Amino acid sequence: MKKKSAKKREFNVVIEKDEDGFYVGSVPSLRGCHTQAKSLDQLMKRMTEVIALCLEEEKPTSYSNEFIGVQKIAV
Repeated sequence: MKKKSAKKREFNVVIEKDEDGFYVGSVPSLRGCHTQAKSLDQLMKRMTEVIALCLEEEKPTSYSNEFIGVQKIAV
């Protein structure tokens, strides 16, 4: 018999670039779920790993906000 695969879940990843040139990614729906890397490709690989680790420890928050976007504002 064929083993049934688990349904993949999607998470929004917020990506910023710090003052040292590292890309920093975080998942708002998973507390403490963040990592950094020198390239976007490496960041996404690391994000996949850290999300899996975070899911082992904690369930995502019960609310599931729809991601709309990011706006920059000068004050």
